[in-house]
Amino acid sequence: MAHPRIHAKSSVKKWGGKEEDYQAIHDWFDETKSWLGHSNHRLYRHHSEGIFQAEKIFGVSFVNSDNKTVYTRYVGEQHVKEDCNNYIPSAKEWIIHMTNKNRPEWMQKTLKIED
Repeated sequence: MAHPRIHAKSSVKKWGGKEEDYQAIHDWFDETKSWLGHSNHRLYRHHSEGIFQAEKIFGVSFVNSDNKTVYTRYVGEQHVKEDCNNYIPSAKEWIIHMTNKNRPEWMQKTLKIED
């Protein structure tokens, strides 16, 4: 996954509604691309702590345009899993593995450190 709109389309498939119901959450996760124009931007929010931060910002749940209650945490988990090989790392894991050349599988898809 690369673009927040693709994540939003994935959310629609899971929970119904419209892309717009989910777009702000996915935009927030990927906002850090404006800080660092590389996949390393995921270090800032693509982890369990980031998911709980999203819940604080967007609320515990919301009602989508199909009138279904959707939990913000689930949307955050979906986003992170799609970008981290179906894994939700902690912020600590990102920091520990950031400079390792032998990275865990979840991070190999995400990062490429230049030698």
